[in-house]
Amino acid sequence: MTIKVIGLIHLNDPKAFEEYRGQVGDTVALYEGKIAARGTFNTFLWNELECGPFSAFVELEFPDLERSQSWANSPEYQSLLAIRSKAMKLTLFSVSI
Repeated sequence: MTIKVIGLIHLNDPKAFEEYRGQVGDTVALYEGKIAARGTFNTFLWNELECGPFSAFVELEFPDLERSQSWANSPEYQSLLAIRSKAMKLTLFSVSI
């Protein structure tokens, strides 16, 4: 079962974001994942869950839940947390498709 990992991003520091963005793809690939899409937020059509504002999103794809969780908890990804925290606030969740 394919797993999509969706990230909702509130950008804080564009320079730090570019540094993070330049490295995160390699960590995803180590766990057989790929970056499926990136984009900017336009507008809410409905917001009944009262999601906070965000400026961009990312969609990752992994072959299974285990690999997506292994990536999120991996030492490779964890090493990017300091720059990620400077670059953005992030909500990250997974869905099965």
